[in-house]
Amino acid sequence: MTSDLSGPRIHVDTELAADTELTLPEGAARHVAAVLRLREGATLTLFDGRGHEAAAVIVEATRKRVVARVDKVVLGRSESPLAVHLGQAISKGDRMDYAIQKAVELGVAAITPLYTEHGDVRLKGEREARKLAHWQGVAISACEQCGRATVPTVHAPQSLGAWLQARDEALRLVLHPATESIWQAAESVACAALLIGPEGGLSAPEVEQAGQAGFMSLTLGPRVLRTETAPVVALTLLQHHFGDL
Repeated sequence: MTSDLSGPRIHVDTELAADTELTLPEGAARHVAAVLRLREGATLTLFDGRGHEAAAVIVEATRKRVVARVDKVVLGRSESPLAVHLGQAISKGDRMDYAIQKAVELGVAAITPLYTEHGDVRLKGEREARKLAHWQGVAISACEQCGRATVPTVHAPQSLGAWLQARDEALRLVLHPATESIWQAAESVACAALLIGPEGGLSAPEVEQAGQAGFMSLTLGPRVLRTETAPVVALTLLQHHFGDL
């Protein structure tokens, strides 16, 4: 019986229970058998995306079916004490994937893709649903890589105004140049909201709207960062001040 978490990390969206056998979902099974080429006796670390992970051993492995024996289930220990909800303006191509991936690695708790005035991406219907499923897959893959057992939710895209109206986090920040930064004065913060605009930046009315919703300006120095780089730097700062970096 294995006692330690070891081997590749695989996400399974199901309840984990010790001393049971679990048939891996098709995608996970294909990755284990065809990509990683693991066979009977190999160890895995399974996680359910809701905070639990398990030490497991493969007991059956074919091209179409992989069964693992779950030996031990524990609580994940890689979650940050700071829960950040990232509002990220939707960008084209791989930029959005990169922003989501790195945000998950840096401990973000939730992500909402946003439609903004200067953003040039508009998704509707089936295309939006496919993109949302893809982004959630990016978040899952990032958790597999970085050791998190809780997969952050990637919410359906929405307008900036709707997202701002729903915010009640203790600390709310919008990436925008300012003459002074006072957010560091907070002694202890358990939850925060972070707003990142598109390549063209937020419009003046949008910045004003964020201010009316209780957002303070966050400045990241004299250089202009790309929309996918900005959340990496901003989240690093927040995790350093209030989280576990």
